Amino acid sequence: MAVPYIDGVLTSTQVRATGQSIAGMQEPSGALPWFPGGKTDPWDHVESAMALSACGLQRAAEDAYEWSRRTQRADGSWPIELRAGHVVDPGVDSNFCAYIAVGVWHHFLVFDDAAFLRRMWPTVRAAIDRTLVFARDDGAFRWAADHDSGAMFPNALITGNASIFSALDCAVRIAEILDEPRQSWERARRGLGDVFARWIGDRSVLDPVSQHSMDWYYPVLGGAVRGDEGRDLIDARWHEFVVDGLGARCVDDHPWVTGAETCELAMACEAVGNVDVATELVQSIQHLREDDGSYWTGLVFSDGKRWPVELSCWTAAAVVLAADAISRATPGSGIFRDVAASRVGS
Repeated sequence: MAVPYIDGVLTSTQVRATGQSIAGMQEPSGALPWFPGGKTDPWDHVESAMALSACGLQRAAEDAYEWSRRTQRADGSWPIELRAGHVVDPGVDSNFCAYIAVGVWHHFLVFDDAAFLRRMWPTVRAAIDRTLVFARDDGAFRWAADHDSGAMFPNALITGNASIFSALDCAVRIAEILDEPRQSWERARRGLGDVFARWIGDRSVLDPVSQHSMDWYYPVLGGAVRGDEGRDLIDARWHEFVVDGLGARCVDDHPWVTGAETCELAMACEAVGNVDVATELVQSIQHLREDDGSYWTGLVFSDGKRWPVELSCWTAAAVVLAADAISRATPGSGIFRDVAASRVGS
């Protein structure tokens, strides 16, 4: 299969090496931690599995999804944090539950493996049904819950809701392929699309925009806002976050650029047609690349120090997925670009 690349930035051989660097961090259980010996969370685990799929590392990717299938709790959730198989934070994050649908749909698109899709269906179904428990009457999703008591935190986070929007879209597509019931998921997707339609005109609909760049670009990346509205949203805070030649800040008032946020921003730009800008963004963070294809998490550009001092699995994954979105090398390259309608600007 074709491996992602970006002309003049990354060859397919280099992207494959990045995929292999991710596989090299995989634990025997199939878990993909932030870095060797670090924590595993179910969202970043799935993102890293998606990069393995995009690089053609099918066995390693399926080992990762098997970990997700095996470690899912009876209520459809996963702990927020594990280390070496031990639960550190047993809480439930609605977005962490939902994201398995994005990964499973992406893997199916890349490899066209109906048996994989059917095998993962009970996991996806339980996870999305658990996610729907977090829905508010207005269509937005609460952030998290205490696993033992079930008490929910009322916050409806911008990034989390935008990511859930993409997950619901993928879940509906999986159900369509398998001819499984999906009406409640479709209603939830439409309802969340309506939330973002209101949010464009009234920012009080969701929790306040934070200083983190994710709250800026994720409504576009997740597919909830597209077209002119999406481009306007990106343009509005561009100069707050993007440092020419270095990448995008994680936090608007910190002199710290991060590879993952930069590449996610690149995918958001690509999704609204700004491919050249997306390419420049990925090129700008190649100063974080190591010779083996792995990537440092970020750079404090005020003193030229890499921080945190870690080569992170999910940063490498974001590079691979951005390269695929730009090159359209694999059948899964449109996983964010091709989110269905029920969104602003569609």
